[in-house]
Amino acid sequence: MRRLSAFVATAAIAVASAVAVTPAQAAACGGYVGLTFDDGPSNAHTPAILNALRQNGLRATMFNEGQYAAAYPAQVRAEVSAGMWVGNHSYTHPHLTQQSQAQVDSEISRTQQAIAAAGGGTPRLFRPPYGETNATVQSVEAKYGLRQIIWDVDSGDWNNASVSAIVAANGRLQNGQVILMHEWPANTLSAIPQIAQNLASRGLCAGMISPQTGRAVAPG
Repeated sequence: MRRLSAFVATAAIAVASAVAVTPAQAAACGGYVGLTFDDGPSNAHTPAILNALRQNGLRATMFNEGQYAAAYPAQVRAEVSAGMWVGNHSYTHPHLTQQSQAQVDSEISRTQQAIAAAGGGTPRLFRPPYGETNATVQSVEAKYGLRQIIWDVDSGDWNNASVSAIVAANGRLQNGQVILMHEWPANTLSAIPQIAQNLASRGLCAGMISPQTGRAVAPG
């Protein structure tokens, strides 16, 4: 038991040190942007995305679908262990504006439950599929204490954007802004090192998205 406790404590310290922002790093940040990745998790793509983000000193918000959080709970836990934040992206990725309030409620509530059950905590951020929203969707979001997050910049990775185009899209980010990306495009994975270099050259850091304002801020 003592050995197990010591191991757990050591592991916790290792994870904390891997994702913590040092005072020197914080001082170098002239602003923060929100990197977001939709449509996970999966055994096929999540490990590689997380590895690339960590290798390049980046943190991001992973907007998970409930059906995949339920199917791949270990990947939800891996996201948290890697220092990422987990958001709600509906259960089955439908067009919510075409659904009844009861259907929208089911999509959102089941995802809240699936992510929490997988070890991802209770999400405070919600991204409606396709960025489609209306008063019904927003009322259900409010019921579950969720901040709706769309995006300021679309990377276009879902539409076969090239690596250079994805990097260029990230290059348009300004302090506080949020970009849309996805876990599954190979070009997105390949773009991560250049995204990190571009942000650093502009004095920007990858931050968390505030549930209060919906803007990217320093990790807290």
